[in-house]
Amino acid sequence: MRRALSPAELGLSKRDHQRLAKALCTETDARALRRLQAVRLVAEGYALTTAAHLTGFSQRSLYRFVSRYLNAHQTTALADEKRTGRPALAPQVTAKRILHELQRVPRLLGYRTNVWTVELLATRLNECYHCSISARTLRRRMKEIGLRCKRPRYVYSEKEPHRAQKKGRLSGN
Repeated sequence: MRRALSPAELGLSKRDHQRLAKALCTETDARALRRLQAVRLVAEGYALTTAAHLTGFSQRSLYRFVSRYLNAHQTTALADEKRTGRPALAPQVTAKRILHELQRVPRLLGYRTNVWTVELLATRLNECYHCSISARTLRRRMKEIGLRCKRPRYVYSEKEPHRAQKKGRLSGN
């Protein structure tokens, strides 16, 4: 069995230890913070197996983090690289186009209703811009714009005139 290398043998100096300690105080990203803690434990003299066990990383991951740090001797080497993320769905449906369609009257466009629902608006946008946008995605985009989605009320807001007769004498409403 191989013996664990000391921090000096790995290439970590006291300056690296100070740099890592300073970066721990200023780091805001949780993933980078965990990596900094793990590399700092190795710089303090802990064996890779012990530091991996304490931080929850595998030994292989911890070895990669130490190698990444030692290549540049910069704490920024432990940060995540930029990720592109999932591509935008239906990029042609912009906030301006959503607002434009909301100003139109659905009945004049051939629909059998006077108000827009999210599902109906999603159908309209799919037809107009030849894209596939779901009601859920449209709801999220409308929220980003600052719009609120409410279901239309199809009943009158005033109470029936004979409600007291129907509910009983003691019902004052």
